[in-house]
Amino acid sequence: MEPKYHISELIQQEWQRPVNEITRKAAEDIARKYGDSVVAVLFYGSCLRTGEVEDRILDFYVIVDDYWKAYGKSWLARGNQLIPPNVFYHEIEIDAVVTRSKYAVISLDDFESRVQDDCLNVSIWARFCQPTVPLLVEDKSVGLRLQRAIQQACLTMLANALPMVEGHVSSDSLWVEAFNRTYASEVRSEPEGKGLEIYELDKKRYDEFYDALANQLLETTNYNRDARPEDKLADRKVGQKLWKKRARNGKIVSILRLMKASMTFDGGIDYLAWKIKRHSGVEIEVTERMRRFPIISGLLVFMKMRGKAFK
Repeated sequence: MEPKYHISELIQQEWQRPVNEITRKAAEDIARKYGDSVVAVLFYGSCLRTGEVEDRILDFYVIVDDYWKAYGKSWLARGNQLIPPNVFYHEIEIDAVVTRSKYAVISLDDFESRVQDDCLNVSIWARFCQPTVPLLVEDKSVGLRLQRAIQQACLTMLANALPMVEGHVSSDSLWVEAFNRTYASEVRSEPEGKGLEIYELDKKRYDEFYDALANQLLETTNYNRDARPEDKLADRKVGQKLWKKRARNGKIVSILRLMKASMTFDGGIDYLAWKIKRHSGVEIEVTERMRRFPIISGLLVFMKMRGKAFK
């Protein structure tokens, strides 16, 4: 059966979601830091999902065309190239109220490559299969590349979860399985049922995306609804091995990114400790010495985390 909407139509419709002026001003102020290297800013995350911005931290991805152009000759450019993205904290006073943001910087090329099915790390495709609104898009060609990347992120997310669904495959069973798997593949300790919560918060949206991608999903994965149980079990075992690899990769990369964030955030080592406790339950005691030497401290935290949060 032909879907009611093409996936590109759904993405374009989503991009028309209203974004308040505070969010736009914060995005513009962040973009100014990187000059004409910026080709787009993507607004995503809990503030977009819920519409609540007061006393929250806004989430952005700043898409650039070149790291060296964005930073100049800096270790930041090399770090962004080796382990994208770099993550920063930003504050701006708007109408006498401080608006806080967390933003990541990544090149358009890296963004596109990290939504592909062969990308072991889940962080980009797991985030951008969820609602996002592009701001400050440079031109139509950039918009088209972003649209295709978002479409691929959704396809990658669902295709990798498909073999892991036991029983009947449906929009809710597939999305919830995908969210639960990707949360488990990063340094995150979300409560049980978080995947279902994310799905139900925007159920209509996820169902429409599933319907639009269903035929392409079946073709891409060669999934057979009528396959013998033993064949489905074999596919599930292969998928299980891949998800274990993703989990190992995700935890290591997440800690390396947090180490970088300890250097790019004001009070970064405190942020690193807070983030680790929030997502893994492991408490890191921060000393004044650690605050004075964030790079060495970040390495020590990484070594400690290898034996605890990576379990």
